[in-house]
Amino acid sequence: MSSKSTEAHAGVLPGQGPRGCTNFKLRQLTRLVSQHCEQYFNETGLKTTQYSLLSHIDLLGPVQPSDLALRMDVDVSTLSRNVQVLMGLGLVEMCAGDDARSRRLVLTEQGRAKRAAMKANWKRAQTSLNAKLDDERVARLHAVLDECLALMRED
Repeated sequence: MSSKSTEAHAGVLPGQGPRGCTNFKLRQLTRLVSQHCEQYFNETGLKTTQYSLLSHIDLLGPVQPSDLALRMDVDVSTLSRNVQVLMGLGLVEMCAGDDARSRRLVLTEQGRAKRAAMKANWKRAQTSLNAKLDDERVARLHAVLDECLALMRED
């Protein structure tokens, strides 16, 4: 594909900026990627977002909820609702923090086991998505997303 046809295909006309709504396009892609990946998680009883939360708590924990929300780019109230579900399932627990007022999130043994069991589902979902979109395209997408995230976080 020539650069002009690539630009036209991407919604960019020569001499003009991008066309269309970036927010809408990102939401479209997110919905389709989520639908693709969720099918690999159906048998686990959890959603991909819950697996991601377990993974972040495992990697960062024990972690203060506010720090976790910051790292995941979600607001604290959204994080709290999602953590409550995982706590109700016995996968996450709140423990004491550095002082009497602070708390930290950690995975329970059951949470670590659930995350480990779900890792194979995540790997199959990611491998399938990479095959569908092409490894090189996914790598470029990750690079662009990382650049955009960094720019958006500057505010």
